[in-house]
Amino acid sequence: MASIARLPLTHSLPTILNHTRFLPRRLSFPTYLNRSPFRSFSAVSSSSSSQGDSRSLGSDSNTSIVDDLLDYLNESWTQFHATAEAKRQLLAAGFHLLSENDDWNLKPGGRYFFTRNMSCLVAFAVGDKYVPGNGFHAIAAHTDSPCLKLKPKSASSKSGYLMVNVQTYGGGLWHTWFDRDLSVAGRAIVRASDGNFVHRLVKVKRPLLRVPTLAIHLDRTVNSEGFKPNLETQLVPLLATKQDETSAESKDKSVSPSSNKDAHHPLLMQILSDDLECKPEDIVSLELNICDTQPSCLGGANNEFIFSGRLDNLASSFCALRALIDSCASSESLSTEHGIRMIALFDNEEVGSDSCQGAGAPTMFQAMRRIVSSLGNAQVTECTFDRAIRKSFLVSADMAHGVHPNFADKHEENHRPQLHKGLVIKHNANQRYATSGITSFLFKEVAKLHDLPIQDFVVRNDMGCGSTIGPILASGVGIRTVDCGIAQLSMHSVREICGTDDIDIAYRHFKAFYRSFSSVDRKLTVDD
Repeated sequence: MASIARLPLTHSLPTILNHTRFLPRRLSFPTYLNRSPFRSFSAVSSSSSSQGDSRSLGSDSNTSIVDDLLDYLNESWTQFHATAEAKRQLLAAGFHLLSENDDWNLKPGGRYFFTRNMSCLVAFAVGDKYVPGNGFHAIAAHTDSPCLKLKPKSASSKSGYLMVNVQTYGGGLWHTWFDRDLSVAGRAIVRASDGNFVHRLVKVKRPLLRVPTLAIHLDRTVNSEGFKPNLETQLVPLLATKQDETSAESKDKSVSPSSNKDAHHPLLMQILSDDLECKPEDIVSLELNICDTQPSCLGGANNEFIFSGRLDNLASSFCALRALIDSCASSESLSTEHGIRMIALFDNEEVGSDSCQGAGAPTMFQAMRRIVSSLGNAQVTECTFDRAIRKSFLVSADMAHGVHPNFADKHEENHRPQLHKGLVIKHNANQRYATSGITSFLFKEVAKLHDLPIQDFVVRNDMGCGSTIGPILASGVGIRTVDCGIAQLSMHSVREICGTDDIDIAYRHFKAFYRSFSSVDRKLTVDD
């Protein structure tokens, strides 16, 4: 894939924080104002990787990953692209690619990863002092976001237009998808010249589709009664003006109007084949998302916000990815580590996680068992894996609801997370989140040790509470889990908002978790 072959750039990142106390940008001198709000579409490597590893975060307290996040978001239009970009960065950082189909020969000090369905990824680094039965320190997030997806048969026409039929995926704010410059991205299975089939990623970067709103002159009550489109008949993207068959065939038979036997418009297939550099007839399968083409960028008067789609939950995924990579970047990084540092990025969280590549599958725990078995050799007994799980800790990282300035009453008055104030620990007595008093305490102790801000969130009793992959993973095998996230606004909109400070705070908190959790955990005794 082209995205894997790109060479990482090595220029340094700008400094955007002035204080290790992570004061909000509006309270500190805005050194980030010289930074462009737009970034290129190529990912950049971390400047922090050259700074070495330290038990303290002071050595890289001025390093920001915000620019790299923008690159990652602009590269990762779909869960497939997000996984491929994570794969590229892990390979560039020296991680070894494993296959779930092969035997694993793992060694202490090694760094490894594998992908599943090219939409789920598990990566881990083994401490030099690991012994069988030691625990895993894992961060889990998800790669998918609410979006529109092409139906298996998407071609249709209405009133002289070629239309593309779509399915709604997840709980999106679908009215925000109207009047946006949209395109398609995802994956294709392509027939190769030797008769084999190849998995390929595709992304049409130019605006290709649009869902137009109805003029107010034809819907005078829309502002008083609300915009309530029918998601089957009125949320249908427009592709092109329909050509009459005679003129179309005389111009180009390959883009003639679709017949009943065509699953997708030949015009769309031609555009996809141009991007894939193959013949339209060689595309044997498609799995495509509708995507907003507007780039992710900085926003706000002081560039203190990130405006982007898919922040839920690619922001968490990227912070976890970079924390893992940078926490074991040097040869000494794992020299004193007794455990295993891990990330797990799952697909299909937005629709319940019940898939082969979702958190409902035993992917992470099967990997843990295989890791223990491979590293343990003859020392592994029936209880070795069970002891490892008892010593393990999972951070379930998903975006959190920041208090909305125009709807503050939607939050419980004492639990109103703010942007720029650090990670939000999510609590729910009915176990919609997996946080307990113990896990919350341990995660806060890591923050306290490194002088990092932290917030708490509880939903109002008169409102429903969402959930995360945290309870799924915690109950799947009995691993201690804390649910946390970066505060954001406009969750599940086509265009979301979060604070730039919170990205860097989350990154540092996750890195501190990898480096310091073992020492914190040893000080607490519960079941003795």
